Amino acid sequence: MSLSKKFLALAAPVALLTLSACATGFPAQVSRFQAMPAPQGQSFVIQAANPEDRGGLEFSQYADLVRRNLLAEGYSEAPSPDAATLLVTLDYGVDNGRTAVRTYPSSRFGYGGFYDPFYSRWGYFGHRAHPFYYGWHDPFWYRPLAYDVDTYTVYTSFVDMDIRRTADGQSVFEGTAQARSRTNELPVLVPNLVEAMFTGFPGRSGETVKITVPPPQDR
Repeated sequence: MSLSKKFLALAAPVALLTLSACATGFPAQVSRFQAMPAPQGQSFVIQAANPEDRGGLEFSQYADLVRRNLLAEGYSEAPSPDAATLLVTLDYGVDNGRTAVRTYPSSRFGYGGFYDPFYSRWGYFGHRAHPFYYGWHDPFWYRPLAYDVDTYTVYTSFVDMDIRRTADGQSVFEGTAQARSRTNELPVLVPNLVEAMFTGFPGRSGETVKITVPPPQDR
């Protein structure tokens, strides 16, 4: 699916939870359609959906995450595309963002803000406003005396993974993981989205689930 079509699809309303003060981890929404065969010696190769990404260092890093997850599921890596029984196509991206506004009680009344550690499976990124949350709207608290307004950018990111049999081109897995966040850094977003994709893999066909990838100390 092209990037423009992908974000058109993501524009539909999504019923997701909002960030709370104690939220941790990386929340994502995962949709999967699958007829995956049980591991019985099948082998795979991974290619980029975008030809411009093929052979790139960034793509290779994300493909390695998919490779490790498939190996953990019991599938084997083929020595060449000709020897593979499964072709895995990987696509990923993030949009240009949109402006969001949050209203909250003024700090003059003792409100300290929404801050907690920014975690990824691949490291700790310091003490800052939590960048991951469900939905377009943060929680709203009404207070008639005074309030502050915070304007920020929300980004929508995705990972697509399609798996087909090489023998006949038949699709056996079609999955999309998506998230909304305050960061547009793919090296942070894609690993977490891949982790969400493989949580409960291959999943129930036709099901859309909300998955929170926990911070490292909880795994």
